[in-house]
Amino acid sequence: MFRKSIAVLSCLVALPPSLGMAGTAQAGTAPAGAATDCGPGSLPDFNADLFPHDPEVDNTWLPMKPGTRSEFTGKVTDLTTSPPEVHTHRVVSIVTGLTKVVDGVRAVVLWDRDYSDGALEESELAFFGQTRKGAVWLFGEYPEEFESGKFAGAPSTFIAGVAKARAGIAMLAHPSKEVGTYTEGSAPSIDFLDCGQVVSKKANILKVDEFNPLEGAAAGHQQKYYRAGEGSFKVTASGGDSQESLDLTSTTTLDESALAAVDNRALAQDRHGYQVSPDVYGTTERATERSTGRSCDRS
Repeated sequence: MFRKSIAVLSCLVALPPSLGMAGTAQAGTAPAGAATDCGPGSLPDFNADLFPHDPEVDNTWLPMKPGTRSEFTGKVTDLTTSPPEVHTHRVVSIVTGLTKVVDGVRAVVLWDRDYSDGALEESELAFFGQTRKGAVWLFGEYPEEFESGKFAGAPSTFIAGVAKARAGIAMLAHPSKEVGTYTEGSAPSIDFLDCGQVVSKKANILKVDEFNPLEGAAAGHQQKYYRAGEGSFKVTASGGDSQESLDLTSTTTLDESALAAVDNRALAQDRHGYQVSPDVYGTTERATERSTGRSCDRS
């Protein structure tokens, strides 16, 4: 699964002293089985009261304005074969006009579609909220997988507050190298644990290294590049058996009619989630449209 929505994903109020470099676990050193965070002090205590009732994500490094459609193209190189196999990869990421309450926070709904060699591989709903201090948190994902054009399940679903899954920091309010390693989200039931670390911030460009310490060397690391006011624009990889590279190729703003069509498709996926994952996704409130409050019927 392409990690973590391109949009991946707190200095929130104020970062605790343990998030300084001296008290932070370094990249790749989290002990096996530490499936809830990326090291001591890597995740501040979650508090739903830190988030406004009406969600707006306007962090300069990860803005999410409803109707924004971003397309990324690139490739995935499989190094486990000889010679290595190269597959084309395309990701279409749209900030919907929907919101969804997850773990007590009303979040913005992102809809990502992942294509491998031209075929749909994954369709994902992801949920983001921003604190009043400007940090963006990831509250969960519902990624439907496809094989040969047919729905194949959603085994990587996680929702913060369910089955010990925890929301994490998708983007710091004030990213810097001094923050050290921070937790981007965790779900022990599916061995999901994403860690982030700021590599550099120069002028209007931010580089973040991401990794899952539970997966070992085979997973490698992913580097995401962000441009101030724009968000993610480039993804590279280092190490690992499968290496992905992506570049932002277009960004457009959907008109009202196109956004309504997107919202309808995302609402349909939201409804499907209650059937596919009743014990996890089915515990959430239904997604709703901002303008009308129209929700997705669970029936």
